[in-house]
Amino acid sequence: MKKLLSFMAFALVLVPLSIQPTAIAIPDINSVILAQAAEVKPQKKLLVVTSVAPITNIVSNIAGDRVEIQGVIPEGTDSHTFEPRPSDSALLSRADLIIVNGLKLESPTEKLANSVKPKDTKIYELGNNTITEKQWLYDFSFPKSGGKPNPHLWVNPKYAEAYAKLATQQLIALDPKGKPYYEANLKNYLKRLDNLDKVTRSVVASIPAKNRKLLTYHDSWAYWAREYGFEVIGAIQPSDFAEPSAKEVARLIDQVRKVGVPAIFGSEVYPSKVEEQISREAKVKTANTADDELPGEGSALALENKNPQHTYIGMMANNLRIIASNLGGNPKLVDSLDPSNVVGPSVASKPSRETSKKE
Repeated sequence: MKKLLSFMAFALVLVPLSIQPTAIAIPDINSVILAQAAEVKPQKKLLVVTSVAPITNIVSNIAGDRVEIQGVIPEGTDSHTFEPRPSDSALLSRADLIIVNGLKLESPTEKLANSVKPKDTKIYELGNNTITEKQWLYDFSFPKSGGKPNPHLWVNPKYAEAYAKLATQQLIALDPKGKPYYEANLKNYLKRLDNLDKVTRSVVASIPAKNRKLLTYHDSWAYWAREYGFEVIGAIQPSDFAEPSAKEVARLIDQVRKVGVPAIFGSEVYPSKVEEQISREAKVKTANTADDELPGEGSALALENKNPQHTYIGMMANNLRIIASNLGGNPKLVDSLDPSNVVGPSVASKPSRETSKKE
């Protein structure tokens, strides 16, 4: 019996087990990471294309970092004669929304946009939705016979407020989930614009009534003048944007002498020796204002701009100082303005009021 048991034990050792252990597959960690990355694709930002620098700056203050803003018309460029470049065609063809001034200012750009933009992309004209046709102004540079009204609504801060509100509505329609964000930015920005309006009224009140007259090179102050009680007595630049004739220059010199205005205002975008001639012969001062060129170095895009002066409000603050200084007003009233953007690096780099008080 003992021999039998020993033999069976020996046999069991020699017989291979028929049950094999189950292999467990361990996935490659790199494959897992790549698969997960493929599933979580970065969401592409919506693209909103704008036109002139002041509008680009206004819209980008509301849009913040939720959408991409790109301006078509370079700063310091004559927006009335601007012709889109080949690269603009590619930009407009990708736009999810196009926001322009309207009032026939950007006709070549709008024409191109209509030919290349996606079918569902909207072209929204701020000016046409801010005032009615009955409120359009025709003047020296924009005679009614030419069929194009004065388009410079944004120079009037009250109309800039309307532009900001309308831009907010369009951004919400494009990106409904961003509504709370856009409305918060609008609220902050409207505070800045409201202060600009109040400071403008204070500056105007400081200028003697007899001096509240403007003769400018380019006629861009009509809507501002109507809002704040100024009279535009003329513009040097004719409606064809060429230099005035000798006869027209002589008429302007006589007009300046007759009215007795202490200064005339030119433009850095439209450098002209005629302005200097009128100033010299009429014995008045001359200075340059701006309507679509932001002051100093920087970007009209709020998220890219580090210069707190290089903004729409900064441009208007600079204009107020120039007008006040040359027409007998008080330019120091402008110092209370905060011209910086409400989003972007210029905000982050600016010390808070609480910090300033502690220091």
